[in-house]
Parts: sequence; C-alpha cells; structure tokens
Amino acid sequence: MRTRDFGRTGRMVSDIGFGAWAIGADWGHVEPDDAVAALNEALDKGVTFIDTADVYGDGRSEQLIAQVLKARGGERPFVATKAGRRLPKQTVEGYTAENLSAWTDRSLKNLGVDTLDLVQLHCPPTALYHRAEVFGRLDDLVTAGKIRAYGVSVEKVEEAMMALDYPGVASVQIIFNIFRQKPIEAFFKAAQDKKVAIIARVPLASGLLSGKFKPDTVFEPSDHRQYNRNGEAFDVGETFSGVSYAEGLKAVEAIRPLVGGDISMAQFALRWILMFDAVTVAIPGAKNAAQARANADAASLPALSPDVMTELKSIYDRDIRPSVHQRW
Repeated sequence: MRTRDFGRTGRMVSDIGFGAWAIGADWGHVEPDDAVAALNEALDKGVTFIDTADVYGDGRSEQLIAQVLKARGGERPFVATKAGRRLPKQTVEGYTAENLSAWTDRSLKNLGVDTLDLVQLHCPPTALYHRAEVFGRLDDLVTAGKIRAYGVSVEKVEEAMMALDYPGVASVQIIFNIFRQKPIEAFFKAAQDKKVAIIARVPLASGLLSGKFKPDTVFEPSDHRQYNRNGEAFDVGETFSGVSYAEGLKAVEAIRPLVGGDISMAQFALRWILMFDAVTVAIPGAKNAAQARANADAASLPALSPDVMTELKSIYDRDIRPSVHQRW
C-alpha cells in the first residue's frame, strides 16, 4: 500500500482508505460480523485511513470502528468523522458552538478516544462558507484538544474552492470518480498550492463503476440507491454521482473494453483516481471482507496508459458531462 501526505497535518495515510458509510446504514442490510470482517481485512491489507460520520447508522459506524480498533490494539489508523447532519434541517444557524461541541463529544464517545483525528463539516449549506465564525468555532475545538484537525465535506466544487480560503481547513472531501471529473479543472491545483488534503468519496459512483449492475438490478428498500434516485432524502449527487441509472449503465459499457487483464472494473476505477497526485486518499466502501480486499489491492495496480486516460475523458465528455458537470 502506497502512502501520501495528508495535507499539512504531518500524517501519512494509505492512498486507498475505507469508507464506512455502508457498514453504518443506507446501503442495505450489513451483518455486524461482515462489517467487522471488512474493517479487519482492510486494516490487514495496509489501509491506514477510515472515514465515517456521526449519522452513519446513528453512530453504528463509529461504534463498529471503535470495536475493531480496540480489539486489534497497536498503532491506530487515521480516523476521520463528520458532523452537522444531526440537525433536523440544514441551516447555517445550526452550526453553533454548543452544537459543534456536542456533536464532537458524541463522536469522541462512539469512537472511544480523547481526541478526534479529523472532524469534517458534513456537506453544510453553501452559505456557511461565508461565515468565518463557524470555522473559528472549529479552531476553538482544536485549542481545547477535542480535535486535532478539521475539514469539510462538500457537494459542489465552488464550495471546495471557498473552503480553501480558511487557513485552518486541513482537508476537503469531494465526490471524484470517472463520472465526476470537474474537480480536475481548477480545484486540484488550488488545493495542492495550499497543501490541503483531498479525500475522494463515492469513488465507484455508488457501485455503478463496479460494472456489476444491470437494468433489472433490485436494491433493498433501505438502500439509498433505491430511495434517493431523485434526491428524495439528500443531495441526488450522492447516489450514482447524480448520473441517471440508465445513462450510467450505458457509459459503463463504453468503459468495459478498456479494463484489461485480470482486474475488476471497480479496481480499474479506483486506479484511475490514484492517477491524480492531488488526491490524498480514495475511500471506497466495503460490506464484506472480499470487497475490502479487492479495494485495497487496487493500490498496487500499474498506472493506466495515456491512451486509456484520454478515452475515459472522452467517454465522460460525451456521455456524462452534459448532465452533471455544471450542476456540481
């Protein structure tokens, strides 16, 4: 497993991490034993970065991570969590010092630690990036020793760019995959210039880029790929990267011939992300040990050729860009 600098924090992390949303909720049922096995497999393969949130399963994800790390002992991986989605309605006014402190305290308890490695504002309203006092409250949590660093998780590139104006922002988490290429245009260089870590989430476009789905694939009612296709519960960009299911399947078939050798399309899609030096870590999810193992193995694959990279850009421009590029 290769490692990369996590921005200005002084920490190094594996370039493939573990996204812990699926083991919490919203991706169909996951047995606790399978979740534990997935986490252990990822850590055994050299993953040193775990991303979670306080609302993933109402704390279930954080608690499972704490359980596994306590049982394993030894050096802890870098664990990033998120805060803000416990608000009944997303408003800038909800990001008070009291709420931020309470959310942090809850995650400290769930994760069983005295200090959180990283707290990310969890896709807050765009208007929040005009409110410097909110970032000042995060600075206060660092001073108090509750968190070591903070960052933001964003929906839009414009939000990512605004976040870079705050010197305390250590990381930006953003959707980046073959179907969401806009961050390449300006954000990547801007983040590199300020030594801000980039966490690439939804790296497989909610599984579309695994190449395993068909027009008649059925998802469980508790899976956001079933109940959020039109943004009924949260931003539709979080589900299939905002690409319509039919358009996504069509683009996957255009990509499939480019996947060579014995690797899976999911591994191919992860290796594409790692072709960009600005990306610090990609965080695919895993619901079992086999998925975690395959994800981690993508880090050791050879680089994709210039011709393949060019063709993937062409597929994006032709089949995906018109519906997603300006929206996010």
